[in-house]
Amino acid sequence: MHTASAPLEIGRVALTVHDLGRVGAFYETALGLERISADGASALYGAGGRVLLELRADPAARRSSPREAGLFHTAFLMPDRAALGRWLHHVAATRVPLQGSADHLVSEALYLADPEGNGIEVYVDRPRDRWQVSTDGVKMATEALDIQELAAAADGPWQGAPAGMVVGHVHLQVGSLPAAESFYHGQLGFAVTSRYPGALFYGAGGYHHHLATNIWNSRAAGPRDYPATGLAEVEIRADPDLAGRLAPVQADPWGTRIRVAAKGA
Repeated sequence: MHTASAPLEIGRVALTVHDLGRVGAFYETALGLERISADGASALYGAGGRVLLELRADPAARRSSPREAGLFHTAFLMPDRAALGRWLHHVAATRVPLQGSADHLVSEALYLADPEGNGIEVYVDRPRDRWQVSTDGVKMATEALDIQELAAAADGPWQGAPAGMVVGHVHLQVGSLPAAESFYHGQLGFAVTSRYPGALFYGAGGYHHHLATNIWNSRAAGPRDYPATGLAEVEIRADPDLAGRLAPVQADPWGTRIRVAAKGA
């Protein structure tokens, strides 16, 4: 996996939700995640025994606005194109509503949202030697995806999230791109891999992006007012020597909590 070879990668994403049962059932049925543990107040979901998603129940939390800082989407990376093709057949058969699709040059992506509006991307990377990389960074775009060709890549029926699925990247809404760059590049140490109208992309180890920030819906947004539904925390997994140099818990200028953990810990 391109993400696992990087010195920094995404571990898990934590969301605050009103209805733990309903949202959890969605991730099990629509994405095929396995429920690893649950205690009534929270639940952990993942693939191949690796935790990718944490849901925290708070029925009294303020409902987040789509125009505030926070989550744009959590992006689940499939291990290969055949797996994404199998999932595409699954969503068609079960009528999971998709919100869009895109060919990003470096990847092929499908978009949807959970029952409480948290954005989701499910994608697969193209081979790294096909990425267009220059001194300006990694070239990405938003072009039409050939859905039929992707569906034809399926090599069998969908049988749940494959063991190699990971959270490939997390895309955030922020109030200011310069402030976001100062934190995610300057403070956390991610390289800026691409500049796009209204958005910045950050990666480590040559990956096209582990994080992204945009102001498309949230320009000039202020700090978030907690408790609120939506994004609660993003876990960054770091090589042990790097993890030792980063504060274990940080928050970006809008209050998005970042937890740093050493790989293998």
